[in-house]
Amino acid sequence: MITYESVLTYWKGKEIRNASDLDAVVNGQAVSLAYHTTKIEEPDVTFHDTREIFEHGRVQNYTGDVRALFALQNAKRGWERFLDSFDRKKPLDEELVKQFHFELTTGTYDERRYLHGERPGEYKHGDYVTGQKEVGALPEDVPSEMDELLEDLREIPEEKALTAAAFFHAKFENIHPFADGNGRTGRLLMNYFLVCHDHPVITIHEEDRKAYMGALEAWDDRQELEALKEFLKEQTVKTWEKQLEKQK
Repeated sequence: MITYESVLTYWKGKEIRNASDLDAVVNGQAVSLAYHTTKIEEPDVTFHDTREIFEHGRVQNYTGDVRALFALQNAKRGWERFLDSFDRKKPLDEELVKQFHFELTTGTYDERRYLHGERPGEYKHGDYVTGQKEVGALPEDVPSEMDELLEDLREIPEEKALTAAAFFHAKFENIHPFADGNGRTGRLLMNYFLVCHDHPVITIHEEDRKAYMGALEAWDDRQELEALKEFLKEQTVKTWEKQLEKQK
């Protein structure tokens, strides 16, 4: 039986030290990661189109929604930024947060918000609440709340990495620092934090979106983190179980 602990052991055994190591281990998982994280917010994307973008940089005879195509191209750019940042040992700081957001949202920003001065790679200028509980920090509070969150992640021991990653993701989505693209950005940043702490990449599968949103809402409602932490463990197993089965 594949467990979270067995996936973690498998990952650590790969001794990933640079972008080349990481890309070799993740391999086809990067396409799956990009597909699922994009489809959560862009329902028109397909796995075929995602694979074409990653392998060939284009999709031939594309007839779908242009925004979805831009989102997939951005997902590839975001992964390339991820690898480059890991290779250069860049810390998870405000600069990296904004860089990831810029890569993931260029050309896809909500038109109405763009007209109000919102831009990829910039914290929000207006007040946009989200979710049933209308969460989201006021724009003037975003810089200080993000500084505090990023400071909380400094010097986290590896054995506490999953808990810290769950906290980061829940708090990031609760702050909702950008006018658009917070989900994609938060998921990629969470994975960057995990990889930097020698933990496996997690694909949050779009078919599990309801459970995912419920786990995030548990934090919004009660600051309860266990539901998200357990969800991430389950998604880790789902991400890597086929790969580990091949090792048997």
